[in-house]
Amino acid sequence: MSATIGARADAPAPTDVGASILDNPVWASLTGVHAPLAQVHGLARRFEPDVSPFVALADVAEPRAWADLATLLGPGVTTVITSPLVDVPAGWEVVEQGEGLQLVDTAVDAAPDVEAVRLGPADVPDMLELAARTQPGPFLPRTVELGTYLGVRREGRLVAMAGERLHPPGWVEVSAVCTDAGHRGQGLASRLVRAVADGIRERGERPFLHSAASNTNAVRLYLALGFTLRRRTTFALVRTPA
Repeated sequence: MSATIGARADAPAPTDVGASILDNPVWASLTGVHAPLAQVHGLARRFEPDVSPFVALADVAEPRAWADLATLLGPGVTTVITSPLVDVPAGWEVVEQGEGLQLVDTAVDAAPDVEAVRLGPADVPDMLELAARTQPGPFLPRTVELGTYLGVRREGRLVAMAGERLHPPGWVEVSAVCTDAGHRGQGLASRLVRAVADGIRERGERPFLHSAASNTNAVRLYLALGFTLRRRTTFALVRTPA
């Protein structure tokens, strides 16, 4: 083993809520609802490259899974993996990593929003532009296929959005929460998160989400909305052996 992906030891302790299916949410999504969007080799899966950069292993402690992922991606390829503490095998490189938090809905006051409109393929150029300006995380040309996305337009311009990403059985991740700089402070992010959560709840499922631990404003917002910290995790850029 050559390098370690892991969360800081001094990060706040998680609350023991949620379900074990969320311990490997990308895998659970790619073997479930999002299986039609998956590329597969043995114990490794990835989203189609124009949908999402995330990959998953059946077991991060299984060397065969890492070998399968290297075969699936090819040599010298950088990809995104989310995991708790793990050693990457010799030959792999951890290019960059950051601490993340996984939060689950325990008391969200979910509600529809009268100003929110559903976004679809025709809105993708505007969604990509907004994501480029606000950097909410990876957003690609086919990310919209992962679930329902809602947005707010002002004078025809998309100024805020939020939507659904990972979909483990019984759970849906709220993602791509972002607001244009000129429209912040108006509660748009809170309203859209509550509206997306309302749609998830209407289907009998439960919202959860991930945030960078360093994004303290976002974490504060999610806690105030009724999400609870479940566990620490790590988002890492890793490169396959050359």
